[in-house]
Amino acid sequence: MEMVPSEENRLVPKEGMFWSCRQSIFDEMKKKLSQIESAADEPRVLCIVQDTTNVKTVNERLTLNLPASTSLRKLFEDVASKAGYVNNTFDLVWGSPTDLAPLDHSSDKPLSESGFEAGKKNFLHLTDKDGEQPQIASDESGTADSSGLDDSSRDRFVGPLPRDGTVGCSSDYSSQSYSYSSILSKSETGYVGLVNQAMTCYLNSLLQTLYMTPEFRNALYNWEFEESEEDQVTSIPYQLQRLFVLLQTSKKRAIETTDVTRSFGWDSSEAWQQHDVQELCRVMFDALEQKWSLTEQADLINQLYQGKLKDYVRCLECGYESWRIDTYLDIPLVIRPYGSSQAFGSVEEALQAFIQPETLDGPNQYFCERCKKKCDARKGLRFLHVPYLLTLQLKRFDFDYTTMHRIKLNDRMTFPEELDMSPFIDVEDEKSPQTESCTDSGAENEGSCHSDQMSNDFSTDDGVDEGICLENSSAVLKSKSSLIYELFSVMVHSGSAAGGHYYACIKSFSDGQWYSFNDQHVSKITQDDIRKTYGGASGSRGYYSSAFASSTNAYMLIYRLKDPARNAKYLDVQEFPEHIKYLVQKEKAMEEQEKRQREIERNTCKIKLFCMHPVKMIMMENKLEVHRDKTLKEAVEMAYKLVDLDGIVPLDCCRLVKYDEFHEYLERSYEGEEETPMGLLLGGVKSSYMFDLLLETRRPEQVFQLYKPGEVMVKVHVVDLKTETIGLPVTVRAYLNQTVTEFTQLLSQATGLSADTMRIVLERCYNDLRLLYVPNKTLKAEGFFRSNKVFIESSDSTDHQVTFTDSHLWKLLDRHGNTIRLYVSLPAQSQLNRTLSQKAGGDSCSMEDTFEREKGNRKTVEAILEESTEKLKNLSLQQQGGNGENVKSTEACDFENIESPSQEADSTSLDNRELENRILTSDPESNLQSEERSDSDLNNDRSTSSVDSDILSSSHSSDTLCNADSAPIPLANGLDSHSITCSRRSKANEGKKETWDTAEEDSGTDSEYDENGKSKGETQYAYFRAEPYTSDDGSGEGQKCLLVHLDKRITLAAFKQNLESFVGVPSSQFKVFRIYANNQEFESVRLNETLSSFSDDNKITIRLGRALKKGEYRVKVYQLLVNDPEPCRFLIDSVFAKGMTVRQSKEELLLPLKEQCKLNLSIDRFRLRKKTWKNPGTVFLDYHVYEEDINISSNWEVFLEVLDDPEKMKSMSQLAVLTRRWSPSQMKLEPFQEVVLESSSVDELKQKLSEISGIPVENTEFAKGRGTFPCDISILEIHQDLDWNPKVSTLNAWPLYICDDGAVVFYRDKTEELMDLSDEDRNELMKKESSRLLKTGHRVNYSPRKEKALKIYLDGAPSKDSSQD
Repeated sequence: MEMVPSEENRLVPKEGMFWSCRQSIFDEMKKKLSQIESAADEPRVLCIVQDTTNVKTVNERLTLNLPASTSLRKLFEDVASKAGYVNNTFDLVWGSPTDLAPLDHSSDKPLSESGFEAGKKNFLHLTDKDGEQPQIASDESGTADSSGLDDSSRDRFVGPLPRDGTVGCSSDYSSQSYSYSSILSKSETGYVGLVNQAMTCYLNSLLQTLYMTPEFRNALYNWEFEESEEDQVTSIPYQLQRLFVLLQTSKKRAIETTDVTRSFGWDSSEAWQQHDVQELCRVMFDALEQKWSLTEQADLINQLYQGKLKDYVRCLECGYESWRIDTYLDIPLVIRPYGSSQAFGSVEEALQAFIQPETLDGPNQYFCERCKKKCDARKGLRFLHVPYLLTLQLKRFDFDYTTMHRIKLNDRMTFPEELDMSPFIDVEDEKSPQTESCTDSGAENEGSCHSDQMSNDFSTDDGVDEGICLENSSAVLKSKSSLIYELFSVMVHSGSAAGGHYYACIKSFSDGQWYSFNDQHVSKITQDDIRKTYGGASGSRGYYSSAFASSTNAYMLIYRLKDPARNAKYLDVQEFPEHIKYLVQKEKAMEEQEKRQREIERNTCKIKLFCMHPVKMIMMENKLEVHRDKTLKEAVEMAYKLVDLDGIVPLDCCRLVKYDEFHEYLERSYEGEEETPMGLLLGGVKSSYMFDLLLETRRPEQVFQLYKPGEVMVKVHVVDLKTETIGLPVTVRAYLNQTVTEFTQLLSQATGLSADTMRIVLERCYNDLRLLYVPNKTLKAEGFFRSNKVFIESSDSTDHQVTFTDSHLWKLLDRHGNTIRLYVSLPAQSQLNRTLSQKAGGDSCSMEDTFEREKGNRKTVEAILEESTEKLKNLSLQQQGGNGENVKSTEACDFENIESPSQEADSTSLDNRELENRILTSDPESNLQSEERSDSDLNNDRSTSSVDSDILSSSHSSDTLCNADSAPIPLANGLDSHSITCSRRSKANEGKKETWDTAEEDSGTDSEYDENGKSKGETQYAYFRAEPYTSDDGSGEGQKCLLVHLDKRITLAAFKQNLESFVGVPSSQFKVFRIYANNQEFESVRLNETLSSFSDDNKITIRLGRALKKGEYRVKVYQLLVNDPEPCRFLIDSVFAKGMTVRQSKEELLLPLKEQCKLNLSIDRFRLRKKTWKNPGTVFLDYHVYEEDINISSNWEVFLEVLDDPEKMKSMSQLAVLTRRWSPSQMKLEPFQEVVLESSSVDELKQKLSEISGIPVENTEFAKGRGTFPCDISILEIHQDLDWNPKVSTLNAWPLYICDDGAVVFYRDKTEELMDLSDEDRNELMKKESSRLLKTGHRVNYSPRKEKALKIYLDGAPSKDSSQD
C-alpha cells in the first residue's frame, strides 16, 4: 500500500487520506447547505438598480437579491461594490415615482421596514449626491470604468443629446457629423454645465463662451455691485457675475440660469421661445453697455469686440472717393451668394468676397460730385481696424423665394484654427489724398456693417423692436503689426430653419483642451470633432446639396488675437477681488443651506391629513409634513395647529389614527406609541402612502375607542317600521371571522335592541340588499369588507315572518335607496300667460280649446306654491311640538307630509286626466313622442344599464321616505352621504328586462298611459313630492323653482304628469331639459324611459312649447350660399314628420321663412338637399317621402338652396356638380356654376363645361376639389397641386369617386399660359391669399410661424403692451 505524509508529517495510507479529504469536503458542503436552508427560510428582497449618473450606464441594471433583514447600510455597500463607486458618494432613490426622497445610507434599519417588498421587484435609481457625480473606486489597474483605455481611445461626445430625455449608449448612434458617446464626469473636465430651462440652449452656449473668455470674465469680476443703486434681481451684470462665480467654484454638475433670465425681465414663457444666438449676443452687449455706462467697464464691449471698416464709392473716371467709417461687433459671412448654386468653401473665401468691390455701371451709375455727372464707380468695404476678439457669423439661414420658406444652408465651410486677418486690412490711410467726402457713421450704425450682401439681414421693420438702441462713442483705432487670430469658440446649430439645438465647442486657454458645452453636459473633444462641424456632405456642391447634408454645423466663430502683451489668464480663486471673495462665501453658505434643506426634505414624511371639524361638521383635508424623527405626540401637535382647532377642542382630546379615505375606514389607532418616531410608524419616507391619517377628536367626557388592525368598520342604521324612519349611523367595529350570531350580539350591545328579534340587512354595492339569517356564517362569507353599511330592525311585528322581498322592511329600504332630489326651474308666469293667450287667440286644435275652457278651473302656479309653502310651515310647527326624539334638524325636509299637487287639487288633476283621455281618444298619437336630443344618449354611450347607472348616480342625501299605501313618515336626518348606496329593483319589476329606447325605436315610442289612462310610471312607483324653494343662481323675476323628491324609477311620462299642476299646462305642451355641469342643456324626450340616469341635486329646466309627437323630428335648416364667403348660414328650426313629402315640408317652411328670415320664396324656386358637416349633398326631389326615400334622424340638418332658374333635377339618376373655372393667365377663380349631368360620364362633364365656358372640349381639363366645401385653395398652388385631367372615363371611379350631388370640380383651358409674376407681385398676391384663406379657415402651408422679437428689459420687467405678441 502506498504511503503519503500526513499533516503531522507521519506516513498514512493514501486511501485513508482520500477518505479524510472527502469527509472534510462533505462537512463544508453540509455547513453551506445549512446556511442556505436557514437563508431560504427568510424572505428575500429583489433590488433592481439603474445608474442614472452617466449616459453610458443609464441602460444598465444592477440586480441584487438580498435577505429582508439586510440593513440599508449593507445595501449601499453592496451597490457601491457592484457599481464600482466609492460608498457614500451617491444616493439611492425609489424608481417610481421619481420624486421620492433618497434612502438613508447610514441607517441600520432592515429592508423589510424601509418600504421594500419581499417577493417583488423593487426598482431603485442611483443618482448624484448633492449635485456631484459618484467617485469611481480605484483598483490596481486604474479606475473601475477605464477598461484599460485612455482618453484618446474613448468615444467622444460632440453632438446634441437626445431631446426626449432618454439617453442611449455610445454605440446607439453614429453619423458623419457627430456621435453620441459617453460623457466624462465633471471631476474629469473640471467644468460646470448650465441647465436648459426649456429652449434656452442658445443662451447657454453664449454664456459658456463669455465665461471661457478670460478678458471678459476678469473684467466682469473687477466690476463691483452697488446695492444702494440697483436691485440685485434686476441687475444684469451682477447676475452674470454671480453665475460666473458659480461656474468656477460650484461642485454641482450643472447650475440654473433662471436668475440671469429674470434679470433680463423674462418670464417663464420666454424659456419656450428659441432665438438666434447672434441676435442674443447683440442685445446682451447693448444691455451691458447701458448698465455699465457710468463705470470703468463702460467701454469694455467696444475694447474687446468692436472693429471699424470703410464703406466707400470711388469714381472710375476721376478717382474721387466718397466714404464713411462704420463700426461692427461681428462680421456676417455669406455661405452662398444670392442667385448662385455654389457656396464658398472656406471662411477666407467668404471674407474675400465680403470686401470684394462691385462695379456700379449702366442704370446703377454713381453721380460723381467732382465730375458733376453719373459715372461708372466702384463700391466696396475695407477693414480699417479688427477687434481683439473677432466674431464671425456664418449666415446659414436664408429665404427661398421659390418655395416662400425660410431655409438653412448646410453647405460645407471650413475655418482655420489660426486666421491671418492682415490680407483683408486696408493698407491705405483712412483718408486718401483723393478723398474729398467722408462720413463717420459709427455712432449711428454701431455694430452693423453696411454692404449689399448684408442688406437682407439688417433691414428691419420699423414696428418691430429688435432690442435696445444705445449710443456710444467710437473706439480709438490702434495699429497692429501682427494680426494672427486663434480660434477658441465654435457655436454649433443642429436642426433646420424652423428650430433646432445650440451647443458650444470651446478651447480652454489654460490647457489648450477643447470641450463640448452642451447644456448641463461638458465633455472633452478633439480637433476631429471640430472639423465635423464644417457641415456639408461628400460630392459636388449643387444648389440642393445642403438638403442632403448634415444639419449640424458651425454658426458662430470667435477668434482671439495672439498678442502676449494682451492675452490674459483666468483669475484663480486666490486672486479674486475682495467683493468676489465675499460673493463666493455667500454662495457657499447658500449652497450649504440648500443642502441642509434638501436633507430635511429627504427625511420629511408627507402624508394626507383628514379631520372632521367638530363644529362645522365638514371633512377637512390637509397635507401633514413631519420629520421622520418626530414622535407621534409631536405630530399630533403639528396636526392640531395645521387644522386650527385651538380654542375649539383641547389638545388632549385629539389623536392621529391610520385612515383609508377611499373606503372611509379607520384601520388602526396608535395606543402606547406616543414616543415612537413617525418614520417608523409610517414605514419610512415615501412620496405617497397607501393610507392616510385622520385627526380624531372627542368630547372631554368621552373615551377614544381602540382600533385594532384587522377590524372592519360597520355603519349601523336602526330602522323603525312603525314610524318608517331610518336613524343616524352608529359606528361599530367587528372582525371578518365573526359569525352572524356574534355580530348580532355585538349590535345588540351597541344599540340596546333585542338580539332575539333582530334582523340585519347588509347593503352591498351591486344592487343588493342581503338579509343575514345564517347564524354560523362568517361576516367575510357574507361579503363584508373594510367599510360596510347595515340596517337593523328589532320589533315584535309579524313582518319578519314573511319573505324578505315581500316584507315591509325591504320595501322601506328599497324606496330609501331609490329616492333622489332634483331642482326644477319652471317657466316664468309671464311666459305662461303669453303662451295661454296665444293659444286662446289661435284656432289650432280642440286640445287648446279644451284647455282654454278648463283654464278657469285650474289653479295658478302661484296659488299652488303658496298653499304648499303654508302647509310646509304648519307641518314643521306640528312636528316641533309633537315629536321629541324624531325631530329633524332644520336642514331636513319634511316634504312627504305635503300632499302632491295632483292630490292637492283633485278636481284639477281629474280635469287634466279627463282632458288627456279625450286627447287620446281623438288622436291616439298626439302624446307619443320620439327622440330629439336626449340626455339618455349620453348614458347609452357609456353602456350603462338601469342597474349600473343607479349604482353610479346614487348618493342618497334624501332625508325622507314614503309608502304609496300609507301615510308619509319623516326619516332621521344625517344619512351617510359618503357611503356607496345602491338602488334596488322592486319585486314587481323582478325578472323584467330593462328596455331602452334606441334610435331605431324613436319612431315607435310607447304610449305613456296604460289602458286606464293612468301613467305607467305611477302604477309601480308613485312616490313624488315637491316643495318650492328660492334659487341662488340669480334667476329672473317671476322664475319659480321646485325641490322635487321622487323615486328615480318613475318614467319621464309620469314625471311630466306630476309636474302638470305646477307648470299650468298639459304635459304635451312643455319640454324637459336636463342641465349638465358645463351648463349645457339636453332635452329629455323618451317618455317610457325612467329617471335612473339622474342623481341627487341634478338640475332640470321646464320650457313651454309643443313636444314632438310620434314620428316627428326636429330639423335645423341652413341656407346654402355657394358663392358667398360664408356659404353656410342658419335659418330656422322646423319639424318634419314621417310620411311627409319633401314638397309638403317646403310648404311648411314658406311662412316661417317669410316671417323670421324675411325670405319671400316661391315653392318652385328653392330646393332642399342633404347637409353633411359643411358639404352639400343629395338634392331632395319634391316627391321624395321622409323615412321611405330619405332617412331622417334626431337633430337632423338640411340645406335650403335658392334657385335662380326652375329646378333642373328631375330624377335620382341625374348628378349635380358644382364647377368653378380657373384662369391661369389672370390668376383668377370664377364663381361656382352648377352642372346637371344625366350620367357619370367624363365626356359629358367636359361637354357641359365646354358649353358654359366656351373652351373647346379637347382643351378642357378638370380636377376634383379637396377638403370640405367650398374646397378653398390658394391660386398660387392650384395650377400645380391639383390632379388635373385624371385618366378615367367615369366620375365614380378612382381617384375621383364622384357618386353624389355636391362635388366640387375645377376646370381650365390647357392652352392658357400661367401669368408670369415678379417677386413683388408674388409677395403681394401671397399676402392677399393668406388673408383670404385664413378667414375661411383654410390652412395656409406657406404661412411662416410668427416669431417673437428678443428683448432684454433694463428695468427688469416688460412693459404692458397688449400688442407685444
